[in-house]
Amino acid sequence: MWSGQPPGNERDLHSQDPYQRPLRPQPPGGGNRAKAVAVAAATTVVAAVGLSGFLLLGGAQDDRTGGGGGTTKAPTTASKSATASAPASPEPHGTATERPTVPGWKVVVNPKWGTAFDVPPDWDVKPPGMLIGFDDSTVDYSNPDNWGKTIVVMSAPAVLRENWCLSDDDKDGRMDSTGLAMAGTKGSKGSNSTAEAALSLADLWVYGGYTQPDRKSIVRERTAQPYTTRSGVKGSIAWARSRNTPQKGRCASDGKAVTFGFKNSAGGFVAWSLVGATSVKDELADSTIMKILSTVRLHGKPTES
Repeated sequence: MWSGQPPGNERDLHSQDPYQRPLRPQPPGGGNRAKAVAVAAATTVVAAVGLSGFLLLGGAQDDRTGGGGGTTKAPTTASKSATASAPASPEPHGTATERPTVPGWKVVVNPKWGTAFDVPPDWDVKPPGMLIGFDDSTVDYSNPDNWGKTIVVMSAPAVLRENWCLSDDDKDGRMDSTGLAMAGTKGSKGSNSTAEAALSLADLWVYGGYTQPDRKSIVRERTAQPYTTRSGVKGSIAWARSRNTPQKGRCASDGKAVTFGFKNSAGGFVAWSLVGATSVKDELADSTIMKILSTVRLHGKPTES
């Protein structure tokens, strides 16, 4: 948990309907990433959605905090092979913020925090009510009380190549998929500045996705830099990267993250982040990341304060 952010409602991850709770996370056998589980937003069916490095949840969890300490108990009757389709993302329409600012790109809208941004056409835009993040691989998942512990989450995400790497490192006979990159927004209640919102998250994303339990390999910026998007949103950005992290598993890699802290139209601090693998053949270029970041803009009145 980072400084200045309260625990929030992390224990109220999902409704009491057992079929809206996530499956039990698998222990980290495919490298230093936590295994992931998923619940399709706005459905009542448990879904086993790829993204070995990503934790996908339904919309009930509070994404204002990092997620450390939050728990969800999985039903003992749930099958990890159960599947469901998430509802399709709404097509951009209407207001200017719902139309891409880069021709041919897709719009990602987050009504909860009143933000929008664009991604290239090969990205998969998830439903606005979807949460995505990283599970904690350091806990003992043989204890049911530890199921569903997360390190950090974002909402209304977009994912690049969620089946980028496939492996069965834990030898359970089931292939796990690892995504190449993801981007989205989260609340940053408790931050006192846009710089604090940016600095509090960048290294947390790298730790959660690429280095845990190791922290020594993370190189982070100590000072956030001022940044203004093309639409005029002013805030601060901070980068973090891992270098030479001890690797284990076919899909393990180093990673990087950039976080842009800013205020939405309601005056609340929010943080947009993009996280991805590094030192791999298909690494997302920093220039592309900055082009995506430049499209971040405000979108109407946030539904969450």
